[in-house]
Amino acid sequence: MLEMIKELCSLRGISGRESEVRDYVISKIDGYCDYSVDPLGNIIAFKKGKNRAENKVMIDAHMDEVGFIVTGVDSDGLLKFSNVGGVDTAVFLGRSVTVGENALPGVVGIKPIHLVDKSGENDLPQKDELYIDIGALSREEALKAVQPGDEVCFEADFEQFGDGFICSKAIDDRAGCAILIDLIRSELEYDCVFSFSVQEEIGTRGAAASAFTAAPDYAIAVETTTAADIYPAEDEERVCVCSEGAVISFMDRATVYNPELYRLALDTAKENGIKAQTKTRVAGGNNAGAIHKSRGGVKTVAVSVPTRYLHSPSCVCKYEDVESCRALIEALAAVMAQC
Repeated sequence: MLEMIKELCSLRGISGRESEVRDYVISKIDGYCDYSVDPLGNIIAFKKGKNRAENKVMIDAHMDEVGFIVTGVDSDGLLKFSNVGGVDTAVFLGRSVTVGENALPGVVGIKPIHLVDKSGENDLPQKDELYIDIGALSREEALKAVQPGDEVCFEADFEQFGDGFICSKAIDDRAGCAILIDLIRSELEYDCVFSFSVQEEIGTRGAAASAFTAAPDYAIAVETTTAADIYPAEDEERVCVCSEGAVISFMDRATVYNPELYRLALDTAKENGIKAQTKTRVAGGNNAGAIHKSRGGVKTVAVSVPTRYLHSPSCVCKYEDVESCRALIEALAAVMAQC
């Protein structure tokens, strides 16, 4: 899975522009399952297990990443842009990006320090003060290479460092995609449906459609979630901790999770010797928010990889936590299939 995460994170795919990721996923699962692509671009796959499941279980991960979209070009060839997904302005000041289908190199620029008013020199720049510089000297020159509506992605290398840590853009949620691919390519105990969904970062839109199509009885949303396990955060403010295993949520801003499934996930981890922990803060949201409301309702649980610096060019997680998530998801799906 580590190599797949590296390859997936190198791909470009903001919300609504997931084709590179979708093509990669299909190349990895073709021949291991039956699959289709719906009008939104979700991949819905059916993997036959050794035994027929009593309940239909769907496992979901999203293909899109946060980024930006070009909204216009100034007279001097600088690009104006808008966020796609929740990106804190502080994390992209001066960052390298790629723009458009040809992945043109660019950098997010800000007003030169000597032009900043003294009263505001310590303030974070406003979003509308920023621009993307692609090296064009005029609007006409820039428009030969870039058009409004073109995607903008962070440019960041995949790194392994420390004691088993990995760092890259788009670990949210390419780590989840790698887990799903690995499960599809393995021998499962029971039949299972998999959803590689689009547009999670702008409102969990793809999963709403794939869950309606798949009509599962149970679902597992495979995600990453914020690890605030660095000073000065203490106790529940740490949310979850890298190296402590898969993260199970009891509630976030989009879902109050089924309490029986929440306990089942923790019990399944304990019974199988899998590292797991509780998400200790009600924050964020994921595709479970759309899935659990689909059709007549779906019993849903979220299993997440604890990750530092989410929605940045330098997301950090520990690979052993990815492995813990994969092990728990497989074991939990088997229990759900027969419960």
